Amino acid sequence: MREASVAIVILAAGKASRMGKGGRHKLLAEFDGVPLVRRSALSALGADAASVIVVTGHRRSEIEAALDGLALTLVDNPDYASGMASSLMAGFSSKRADSAEGILVMLADMPGISTTHLDALISTFRNAGGEAVVRAVSRGKPGNPVILPRSLSQAVLGLEGDVGARDIIATSGLPVLDVDVGDAALLDLDTQEEVLAAGGAMN
Repeated sequence: MREASVAIVILAAGKASRMGKGGRHKLLAEFDGVPLVRRSALSALGADAASVIVVTGHRRSEIEAALDGLALTLVDNPDYASGMASSLMAGFSSKRADSAEGILVMLADMPGISTTHLDALISTFRNAGGEAVVRAVSRGKPGNPVILPRSLSQAVLGLEGDVGARDIIATSGLPVLDVDVGDAALLDLDTQEEVLAAGGAMN
């Protein structure tokens, strides 16, 4: 049996509004000398996925510069200020995502997510024949990333505002398979203090 193909969509378009004034952007914070958005992309590129798509928006040119030279697809979301739904729609509308049986949605501001975690999610999705929602959890608490089967694409394309796919998952009727990846599933960075506490350096 052919293994279900998975595209990874990294959401990197947000305004980072809780970072405070001063023009600092959490996705450009450096971890071990690597900007966070590039670190996330490298984890994705190392995984057993068919393609990696990064959705940009806020400070697009700087985010794209941080990703320079990587074998991924950049998708601009001009409507990023309206919230996460528009970025999900931009990613899911990409040709590379459209041809995959599953779309792994990954937030660019989660420094603990590794290639190993992504491969564990993808493996679980394939073992389910591509017909289940797979999500990262930490001690039973739902987190990110999440893999959505292609059958939910139309529902995602109908989202509006600053919402993710939680309601779609709840009402999909599909099995939801949890993969415990530890604290990494819940560690996303919204403030400068959180970036520093996670070991990042603000530029």
